[in-house]
Amino acid sequence: MQSDNKFFDDLAKLGQSAFGTLHGVKGEVETLIRSRLEQALADMNLVTREEFEVVRDMARQAREKNAELEQKIAALETSLKPKTPPKTTGKKPTKIAKTLNKIKTKKEP
Repeated sequence: MQSDNKFFDDLAKLGQSAFGTLHGVKGEVETLIRSRLEQALADMNLVTREEFEVVRDMARQAREKNAELEQKIAALETSLKPKTPPKTTGKKPTKIAKTLNKIKTKKEP
C-alpha cells in the first residue's frame, strides 16, 4: 500500500512541475506576442490618442474660423454692390464694372 502512495506522490509532483512549466511558457509566449504586436504597430506609424485629439481640435477651430471669414466676405460683398445699376453709355465697361459683374454672376444661381 505504501508503494501506491509513493506512486501517487510522484505523479502529483510531476503534474505540479508540468503545470509550472506550462505557466512559465504561457508567460513567455504572451511577452513574445506583445513585443511583436508593439513592433508591428510602431512600424505602421500610427498616432497616439493625444496627438489625434490635438489635430481634431485644430481642424474644428479652422472650420469655425472659415465660417467666420465666409460671413465677413459675404458682408463685404453686399456692401460693395452698387445701390443702383450703372448707366450704360455704350462705352466699354471699366475694370471695376467687369469685376462687379463677375461678383453678381457668381452670387446669382
